[in-house]
Amino acid sequence: MSASQPPVHADSPTLLVKIFGKDRPGITAGLFDTLAAYAVDVVDIEQVVTRGRIVLCVLVTAPGPGGNAQGELRATVHSWAESIGLEAEIISGTGDNRPRGSGRSHVTVLGNPLTAESTAAIAASITATGGNIDRIFRLAKYPVTAVEFAVSGVETEPLRTALAIEASVLGVDVAVISAGLHRRAQRLVVMDVDSTVIQDEVIELFAAHAGCEQEVAEVTARAMRGELDFEQSLHARVALLAGLDASVVDKVRSEVRLTPGARTLIRTLKRLGYQVGVVSGGFTQVTDDLKERLGLDFASANTLEIVDGRLTGRVVGEIVDRAGKARLLRRFAAEAGVPLSQTVAIGDGANDLDMLNAAGLGVAFNAKPVVRKAADTAVNVPFLDTVLYLLGITREEVEAADGLVDDGI
Repeated sequence: MSASQPPVHADSPTLLVKIFGKDRPGITAGLFDTLAAYAVDVVDIEQVVTRGRIVLCVLVTAPGPGGNAQGELRATVHSWAESIGLEAEIISGTGDNRPRGSGRSHVTVLGNPLTAESTAAIAASITATGGNIDRIFRLAKYPVTAVEFAVSGVETEPLRTALAIEASVLGVDVAVISAGLHRRAQRLVVMDVDSTVIQDEVIELFAAHAGCEQEVAEVTARAMRGELDFEQSLHARVALLAGLDASVVDKVRSEVRLTPGARTLIRTLKRLGYQVGVVSGGFTQVTDDLKERLGLDFASANTLEIVDGRLTGRVVGEIVDRAGKARLLRRFAAEAGVPLSQTVAIGDGANDLDMLNAAGLGVAFNAKPVVRKAADTAVNVPFLDTVLYLLGITREEVEAADGLVDDGI
């Protein structure tokens, strides 16, 4: 709107011009060239192209008094649309869009596949909380379908609670994040390592070389379920490794398998200006290598003691346990100069809970039930890079930033 024109009030006459049909270059420019002859002001614009079909909606002020300007505008727009094989609809009314409610959130829904039934249920749940869906658009179609709802009229926390219940019933992943500039602000993302950044449990890889894999796996599973104190279980498992030759470290490093999408997630975040770190109840002998390979900003874990070329069965230095992971998240945030509210934590086990709760956004990745219940949101597909969609980053942005998407390799 020009500086000399007053704002559009509720009783100001406006026209909603809707153009739809087969997409082709020049439609938007052509419509505005047509409207320009009537000296109208643009109030709002929305354009969507789906499977080669365009829907272009423009809200404009009604042409000024005198003659039959509005009728002429209608006739001209219809004639122009028909000349290029499109349809037009023009609706008279007053004012702008109704004001949005005070509470505003981004609701991201991930499905593989995303069914009409689950989408209907999510939309109905939003409405039931008193929310209004202002806009919907697709973030990604591969490796999962990800769509985002812009919702207003309800506060984030009650909306998150309602949709978490619905998501568990439907078997889809739903993230609810408060809207605001902070969503695209500089952030810090901190991840667990075992069964998150990598597919393996590192201590089990070591145990396989020591011939005690079954014993270690049993203790690990109990600790991850929260049935055992982590520090006690760590010492018990590491003791079984006593006497292993230190050369096993290189073998274990070569056996580590990245989680599908991990490299894309990290590479994309880095290219978009994020800082990325890992914390692990595993061992620096592996996380230091990951930090170098993946270009991480931060990494911290327990350290296996090696004396005279052999593992002693002990760990040295600060223990990274459940409380330690949260402490390290805060330390990394302070070093990165990022407020804790702008941090994201990702993990799968009970020893990640303090870190997930401390972060601005806690994401449970293919996690145990106790972790999914406590986290802000959960991702239950095997692709770590789907976390990008929770941050509002589209697949197209990923491909542009990453250059080469690993697609889970």
